[in-house]
Amino acid sequence: MALLSVNNIEVIYDHVILVLKGVSLQVPEGGIVALLGANGAGKSTTLKAISGLLRTERGDVTKGSIEFQGEATHRRNPDEVVRRGIVQVMEGRHVFEHLTVEENLLTGAYSRRNGDSLKTDLARVYEYFPRLTQRRTVMAGYISGGEQQMLAIGRALMAHPRLMLLDEPSMGLAPLLVAEIFDIVSRLNREEGVAVLLAEQNATMALKFAQYGYVMENGRIVLDGDARTIIDNEDIKEFYLGLSGVGQRKSYRDVKHYRRRKRWLS
Repeated sequence: MALLSVNNIEVIYDHVILVLKGVSLQVPEGGIVALLGANGAGKSTTLKAISGLLRTERGDVTKGSIEFQGEATHRRNPDEVVRRGIVQVMEGRHVFEHLTVEENLLTGAYSRRNGDSLKTDLARVYEYFPRLTQRRTVMAGYISGGEQQMLAIGRALMAHPRLMLLDEPSMGLAPLLVAEIFDIVSRLNREEGVAVLLAEQNATMALKFAQYGYVMENGRIVLDGDARTIIDNEDIKEFYLGLSGVGQRKSYRDVKHYRRRKRWLS
């Protein structure tokens, strides 16, 4: 049984705007799964449907189901979803700018019933993110973008997640920082057993770490496969990932022939 199973969900905003159309995906226990696609494809909406945050934006799952460890979660409030072990790291490095780095980390443990291990958990976060150790007393609004992204992931780790939803963690960061953050996420997965669903436009980087990938277009999953299959397929690289055979960026509209999942052709 998969840790997370999203089953043919439909998402509508404001009761009229259809955003997701029959989306299905799975995340195995301890796995890293990439959710790829251009801006506006529906990646963030998919993550918010899983974490329960849709309702804060007047969205709702109107069809299908979302199951975590075999139990339906798509009708639960976000705080209940967090307590069950799903934590989302939002796009845009959302931190509490007026709080210090350490105060931000402590907010990640708000759902915990037992506070005895907070010092141990803080030490663990600082071990994974040594940059934050030096910045622990600095207000989060004054640290760099890369440090804010590390802080957001560290805060999520304080909640003891079974599944972490990462929304565009590479956005706006220098390549060296992106590589550092992805290395840390890979360590968290390997050493802590945290499963990861990673929504990314940086497909090349995401597929270096993920075992499996789903590609979204216009609110649908149009393709899925293991990471190597996606990387090696020229049609996929050219259309879905926007790369020509020589590694140059190519506009989606310039590609006339591509292969969709069979179920969309039926």
